Amino acid sequence: MNSNIPRMILGSNHMDLADRVLAKDKRAAARLITLIESEEEEAYEQLGILHASTGKAHIIGVTGPPGSGKSTIVDRLAKKIRAKGKTVGIIAVDPTSPFTGGAILGDRIRMVDLTLDEGVFIRSMGTRGHLGGLSRAASGAVKVLDAFGMDVVILETVGAGQSEVEIVSHAHTTVIVEMPGLGDEIQTIKAGIMEIADIFVINKADREGADKTAMEIQAMLGLNPEKPEWEPPILQTVARTDQGVDVLLEKVEEHYKYLKASGKFEKMVEMGIREELNTLIRGHLNRLADDMIDREQFDKMVNDILARKIDPYTAASQLVEDIENKLK
Repeated sequence: MNSNIPRMILGSNHMDLADRVLAKDKRAAARLITLIESEEEEAYEQLGILHASTGKAHIIGVTGPPGSGKSTIVDRLAKKIRAKGKTVGIIAVDPTSPFTGGAILGDRIRMVDLTLDEGVFIRSMGTRGHLGGLSRAASGAVKVLDAFGMDVVILETVGAGQSEVEIVSHAHTTVIVEMPGLGDEIQTIKAGIMEIADIFVINKADREGADKTAMEIQAMLGLNPEKPEWEPPILQTVARTDQGVDVLLEKVEEHYKYLKASGKFEKMVEMGIREELNTLIRGHLNRLADDMIDREQFDKMVNDILARKIDPYTAASQLVEDIENKLK
């Protein structure tokens, strides 16, 4: 656990952060997310208190390759959602700076006018080397904004390719943003994240090749031998001029209604809980193993493996067996 954050910046009594979040205190929400990013023990205690107040927000995942205009789409979507009187939380997961450990793209700068809206909460987060396109803290941050009372939470992930399938376990509606001119579009589709999409968006559709990209995505969808109940729409947008964003929001809302009416929403939430519980258990077990491993024996095993006296598989089994014996 990171204990290097001065307690003074977290508040003189940050153990009541959960209550303040529920009272719609934005500073408390920001402080709690900072605690989550730092993996402070208090953060998990506060999330535990907030759990009963979560599960109300519609979580929208937006992902796709770099340069496709995800942030512009998120900005335009948020404004249209606000125009309907709903509140919006935005978690923008950026690549991590190797020098500062912080997010380097700065979505809050690109969405500066949204930051002035009291009904919007924006937080940029670094991946901190975490594969999958999502920060490890992103899930906790989404819960904070859900409990805070945001009607919609948009989770925008770094464009890293097929590893971004992780977003499907966090979002109810997943929007995949593509754009024309990426070279061999069909290879992009194969190597990417097309199977997780609820909605496809070809942004920058004023560029040459937008129709071709749409046709190739449609062809990929046609390879599925089973016709899905929800057939992902393929939309074309020019987000910087607001073209097609209204239709995108309509489809996002339509998908959410479909999930609720079909009963798939409850199954999706259950799957997410199962995955989260497994992840938390593995984390606890990893820390337990680190505490219980005999480091002298571990170092000896390393040397024996280097000398080819033992293989790593047998060595790992012996170390685990030693831990099991300690637990008996």
